[in-house]
Amino acid sequence: MFKVKKRTLLLIAGIVWLIAGINVARLGVISYLEIDREWYWYPLSVLIFLLFGTMFFMMSKKHTKRIMGYSEERQPFWRFFDLKAYIIMAVMMGGGIGLRAAGVFPNEFVAFFYTGLGCALALAGVLFIGDYFSSRNGQKNH
Repeated sequence: MFKVKKRTLLLIAGIVWLIAGINVARLGVISYLEIDREWYWYPLSVLIFLLFGTMFFMMSKKHTKRIMGYSEERQPFWRFFDLKAYIIMAVMMGGGIGLRAAGVFPNEFVAFFYTGLGCALALAGVLFIGDYFSSRNGQKNH
């Protein structure tokens, strides 16, 4: 019950990461609209995107390899992440929500950081979706 083809796990991961990325980037853009936008905030967003984008790119490839390496074709739908990834996700989300709610982050920080981070998360989603479409019969096309 609740099992899907392992290839479908890539699509699920892509959708989850894409939705998360869009939501985080949306918070950043809203904050950009509320601050005095100095020129230097934009390169900081790009820097955050590049840093996290590189990390998420490597992570997406690692998870794709893990998923496609499952010996059984059908897997529980939640196996698009491993336990470590779920823990990291919970800490990042909980920390971000908690610190924002506590007012620890000024809008300037939220603007550049969340915009860059959100775009990097969304890119990871696009990578997973691309891996879904480029795979066939459980084998990755190269």
